[in-house]
Amino acid sequence: MANDASTVFDLVILGGGSGGYAAALRAAQLGLDVALIEKDKLGGTCLHRGCIPTKALLHAGEVADAAREGAQFGVKSSFEGIDIEGVHKYKDDVISGLYKGLQGLVAGRKVTYVTGEGRLTSPTTVEVNGETYTGRHILLATGSVPKSLPGLTIDGDRVISSDHALVLDRVPKSAIVLGGGVIGVEFASAWKSFGVDVTIVEALPHLVPVEDENSSKLLERAFRKRGINFSLGSRFSGVEYTADGVKVSLENGKTFEAELLLVAVGRGPVSQGLGYEEAGVAMDRGYVLVDEYMQTNVPTISAVGDLVPTLQLAHVGFAEGILVAERLAGQKVVPIDYDGVPRVTYCHPEVASVGLTEAKAKELYGADKVVTLKFNLAGNGKSKILKTQGEIKLVQVRDGAVVGVHMVGDRMGEQVGEAQLIYNWEALPAEVAQLIHAHPTQNEALGEAHMALAGKPLHAHD
Repeated sequence: MANDASTVFDLVILGGGSGGYAAALRAAQLGLDVALIEKDKLGGTCLHRGCIPTKALLHAGEVADAAREGAQFGVKSSFEGIDIEGVHKYKDDVISGLYKGLQGLVAGRKVTYVTGEGRLTSPTTVEVNGETYTGRHILLATGSVPKSLPGLTIDGDRVISSDHALVLDRVPKSAIVLGGGVIGVEFASAWKSFGVDVTIVEALPHLVPVEDENSSKLLERAFRKRGINFSLGSRFSGVEYTADGVKVSLENGKTFEAELLLVAVGRGPVSQGLGYEEAGVAMDRGYVLVDEYMQTNVPTISAVGDLVPTLQLAHVGFAEGILVAERLAGQKVVPIDYDGVPRVTYCHPEVASVGLTEAKAKELYGADKVVTLKFNLAGNGKSKILKTQGEIKLVQVRDGAVVGVHMVGDRMGEQVGEAQLIYNWEALPAEVAQLIHAHPTQNEALGEAHMALAGKPLHAHD
């Protein structure tokens, strides 16, 4: 689409990732004149280097596991190996189709799309390729990049980031994953399915440490059964090259050797050198600070997505971008309840949750006011058919609403939509227990967990 730097836009958006393009599409839909600026590809990290490609790798791994394990279902199948070029073609075809669709959406909404590296030059202007784009409002949505640790250099060869891992031209024999959060366990899971000898190093006491401790323990048990190694509770101290890979040292004296090291210690905001501080935008450790309506301290500037210190999830970026667009269009908007956002880690087995952990609920309401219930998937027919194990754990305020749903098991990410409704509508266990869930589905495990919590268990012991 032709650039038009002479126009004063209603909204100029710096960054075309999840938060930026969602804001652009919604604002244009509401009649605002929008310019969207992106230096790389529309869709940002999520589409090209994050959510979509990693889930494609995980699905390829799931297919590999199914080929290996066909005999347990009475199917004669064999696993011959991973064609990494074929995996990348499959992954890239998924990305390409979504990318073309997104380009069509932006063009169809008549958003002025500008390719180039933008820089904030005042509270109402962004400079790109020597041209100045003026907006009555500016939205900062420049996203994030993989972080490292002090003194740890990512060389793209033996020490890699998630960006490098997504285009790796081989299946390594062995790998150390530094970081046991979402990114780390997802790559560890996919690589294990590909046949890689994987060790995760996590400084905190548990894998996926932001999840309910019960979910972490269930995942750790499942990873042990899969042969995924992990070291918990000791910090990384250094890495050195060996003849054929790397040697990683921990502060407790342990060492691990492998072909490569994946650094998966989180993502940091992209904000340096973009003119934010010069324009007076309040910052903290590189993050742009916003209020509950995504407004910065500068009246004409908002910010969304990984750039702000909220949950680093694409669907959070979508919601924040839409909130800004609707606010600027004069609609009534409601602040996001971040506890009510569904969270899914797409490893095998999946970890899905919404609401408060048991620890957080006890902190907020008091230990004597919190009730929990665990429903084992062994009592669920569809889970039995799929040969998956895990649990659904409910956290309830005594005699009140369910304030947390925590699930571990294959395909649990597909159940988190109803869990989100349960939390956000402050449902009582008895109210959910009245709903009829289809049989046999894994979804009915969520219903039966609430039946048990309401005092009328069916496929569970009293």
